[in-house]
Amino acid sequence: MNVIEGKALKVSDAIISCQLDGKGGVIPIEDKDVINCERPCWLHLNYTQRQSAEWLQNTPLIPDSVRDALAGDSMRPRVARLGDGFMIVLRSVNHNADSRPDQLVAMRVFINDKVIVSTRRRKVYAIDEVLADLQNGNGPVDGGSWLVDVCDALTDHASEFIEEMHDKIIELEDALMDQQVPARGELALLRKQLIVMRRYMAPQRDVYARLASEKLPWMNDDDRRRMQDVADRLGRGLDDLNAGVARTGILADEIASLLAESMNRRTYTMSLMAMIFLPATFLTGLFGVNLGGIPGGSWPLGFTAFCVLLLVMVVGVAIWLKRRNWL
Repeated sequence: MNVIEGKALKVSDAIISCQLDGKGGVIPIEDKDVINCERPCWLHLNYTQRQSAEWLQNTPLIPDSVRDALAGDSMRPRVARLGDGFMIVLRSVNHNADSRPDQLVAMRVFINDKVIVSTRRRKVYAIDEVLADLQNGNGPVDGGSWLVDVCDALTDHASEFIEEMHDKIIELEDALMDQQVPARGELALLRKQLIVMRRYMAPQRDVYARLASEKLPWMNDDDRRRMQDVADRLGRGLDDLNAGVARTGILADEIASLLAESMNRRTYTMSLMAMIFLPATFLTGLFGVNLGGIPGGSWPLGFTAFCVLLLVMVVGVAIWLKRRNWL
């Protein structure tokens, strides 16, 4: 469609509906406006809302091949070029309440030179940051810079979470040096978060690299350079994730060794205690039989002498173990 009128972009339950003014700010979309590449429009929708879902299925502004993708189930990050536009799926660290950061939020974008349509189900905080910049007058000026700013914000959140996990690994390593075992499940959760982040951030880095290499009229060389910088930064985060997975594997082995050593130490101590009292147990069992002829049975000091003998035997065995460095 060559001519897009503002009324075609009216969605009553849209989360964000605005037009970039080309100067880093936003202006409302008027029904009589004719949308052009210098002032692209941005719609941010929750595809579970009825009006948004109907608009996605019926509007002629987006290709038929992306309608289901914009309102589909979550999937791994990917990018597909459609003429002069892109269909992009990205993942964001989850900052929503009652959710773990590794329960990543999916965000889908269809973008060309005139229209930006982004959809989500759960809130994406990177979008709020870009919108705040636009409202303050220092945001993106066109579709290319909008895409770079969104990817940059997503990478900032991912990098912060990766850094938090890195700090947790250092804390666990320091605690293990002091023979302190982490709480049950703590290391397993951290390892799971590292693996989940690596699974989704690796293809997301490839998406950024693909966007940086594409030649589109609405993405200038500066936008492509910035996008490549974002891809490189996420790549460094992936290196940290790979290192974190390896370090947590070593931590798991060290914890297992520490627990096994502790168990062996307890078993060894119990074995030594049994060895110390073994002769005394033998004598008490021998003298405890109900048969005649027990030595000292009629002697008034027999029990006292027997207890002294047992004590001497226990001390003697302990000294013998000590000299052999068993105790």
